[in-house]
Amino acid sequence: MAADLADIERGEELQLQETTVLVQEPDQSDWDDEKRKIYKIFKKYDCDENGYISVNELKTVINSGRYSISKTGAKNILAIDDKNHDKRLSFEEFYDLVKYNPKLFRNVIRRYTKMLVASPHRNLTDQVDGLYEEEMSFCPPPIAMITFSLVELIIFYLDIPYIQEQEQVGPVAKELYYDPYKRSEAWRFLTYMFVHIGLSHLLGNLVIQVILGILLELVHHWWRVSLVYLAGVIAGSMGTSLTSPDVFLAGASGGVYALITAHIATIIMNWSEMNFVASVLQFLFFTIFCFMDLGKQVLRYINNENENGIGYMAHLFGAAAGLLVGIGVLRNLKVRRWEKYFWWIAMTIYTSFMVTGIIIHVTCPDYFPH
Repeated sequence: MAADLADIERGEELQLQETTVLVQEPDQSDWDDEKRKIYKIFKKYDCDENGYISVNELKTVINSGRYSISKTGAKNILAIDDKNHDKRLSFEEFYDLVKYNPKLFRNVIRRYTKMLVASPHRNLTDQVDGLYEEEMSFCPPPIAMITFSLVELIIFYLDIPYIQEQEQVGPVAKELYYDPYKRSEAWRFLTYMFVHIGLSHLLGNLVIQVILGILLELVHHWWRVSLVYLAGVIAGSMGTSLTSPDVFLAGASGGVYALITAHIATIIMNWSEMNFVASVLQFLFFTIFCFMDLGKQVLRYINNENENGIGYMAHLFGAAAGLLVGIGVLRNLKVRRWEKYFWWIAMTIYTSFMVTGIIIHVTCPDYFPH
């Protein structure tokens, strides 16, 4: 029977008390290539070089994120039934585990092979984390977009009793949306994302930011995706205030478009690490969607068609921010030399835009409505 987790932990404590004993290399003359490869992996796991792998050593490797082993696989390893019940694995036990559980260690073997055999297009300084799809993980959980969406729903619900035909927002929204006549209330440059004009406006943003946002969080983690989302929101309000200083802003569209273009950026930067067909389809879909919708917003701006004084240029500036900040913040699974320069260019452009916008707001008050 497999040892339960309590027994495993006790076994790990005993392992810490053992004296490290260096062992001689086994005779590999009659081994095939697969067994030699597995032995190299075994040696890498055997941190104290005592000829055994403790469960604690396996847990350390799994939790470090260096290898993409599924949670099911990790549980199988933690609950392993070693032959002599000493809570550690000799090489033969480890080899039997790999041999009779090929799916469990397939990613480990493949990644270790890729580390040993350098790609002809890879520089010595490149960092390789693994294939894009294999980097998805629910630890840490994707909480950012769910949290933002819940706040937006709650605020919309709180204002419903106060919304009338002539009044499109309630008392809570009035304290949050971007008002060009209240620029001194700096929080409005960010909090307008929580306000939505109508149910269709709210649901349209929620669907995209939850589905796409969670997928991005699974690969890039919640804090990176949050930075991209918030960068798009702030760039949307900043850009709108500079190009259309007399319009109001409400909605999370700047952040939503930042997620979309950030996803396009990750497809470009991780092209060779993603499934080819899936990456092409996603790239075409999101690119066409952005061009069509953003083109419509630009035409509205050119033709001065700001309905009810609400600005739509936040879409365009949010999309630009997502592309720039996405390149700088989101994970790039295989760093190429040209991408490093691209990273600096992208971050410089975004930072320069924000700093310039702040300076204009402070030094040119007559440009804005009073």
